[in-house]
Amino acid sequence: MIKANTDRKWLPLYEALASEVRLKIIELLAEKPMNLKEIAERLALSSAILTMHVRKLELAGLIATKMVRKEGGTHKICTLAESTVEIALPHAEAEEKLFYEQNIPVGHYTSFEVFPTCGLATREKMVGQFDDPRYFLDPERVNAAIVWFGKGYVEYKLPNYLRPSQLAEELEISFEIGSEAPGSNDHWPSDIRFYLNGVRLGEWTSPGDFGMHSRGRFTPEWWHIPLNQFGLWKALRVNREGTYMDGQRISDTTLDDLRLDNAFWTLRFAVEDDATHIGGLTLYGAGFGNYNQDIMFRMYYSQRR
Repeated sequence: MIKANTDRKWLPLYEALASEVRLKIIELLAEKPMNLKEIAERLALSSAILTMHVRKLELAGLIATKMVRKEGGTHKICTLAESTVEIALPHAEAEEKLFYEQNIPVGHYTSFEVFPTCGLATREKMVGQFDDPRYFLDPERVNAAIVWFGKGYVEYKLPNYLRPSQLAEELEISFEIGSEAPGSNDHWPSDIRFYLNGVRLGEWTSPGDFGMHSRGRFTPEWWHIPLNQFGLWKALRVNREGTYMDGQRISDTTLDDLRLDNAFWTLRFAVEDDATHIGGLTLYGAGFGNYNQDIMFRMYYSQRR
């Protein structure tokens, strides 16, 4: 997620978005990664003009490009680098929001039940073997930077650092995530559900397990295509009105439903038996995928009067 404001350093971002052609390029890349030739043909543009537009989108951090050997040639593959742009406008009466933040490595789960296809890997190597759930208890799992499974769940336990004098106002959980297909498949939908303290926050359908056409920006060189390469950066927000995914309401669950007075909170990612699309899930942490970040858990709060 790009969190921008009126600082002049964001002018390249606003310039990149102020073009119908560049917005069309973003829409095309939301369907799937494409090389320059494919985009030029879809938009009926010359290669020189398209290169200029792609460069502006790159400078703004909206897309990423990588040279890939394919079908006897070298292709410049374009992918979306962000899923959300949030712009904070100045407000004379705005008060600085108070929050605390925890970053959770994807291998620091405290409970799991997973079914193949499944596995996990550090930045340097596989942990154990493919499709053997026993390795989800291997001591090396705490160093995992990618975790995937075809069905089941992983849970993460977090300490509750709210003090009695602090009142929760909004919870934000962000992460890089995708489906889990055998190998990779950009069109592999999966209904992924999110829970906190046993309360269902909502469901989001991942469109695919990305990696058929390009590598993740931070995925290690030893991790070979056609394995899962990157996901989408998603942001869950829970406040007193409901739960939202990237600004879109996905359930009526509110902060008041979440038992936030517990000493520890439990976050679950799940693909369950009764889902319409059982397409697994992949969680990407720092050192894998397109964002080089772990699961981010941020709690905004106010001081009780």
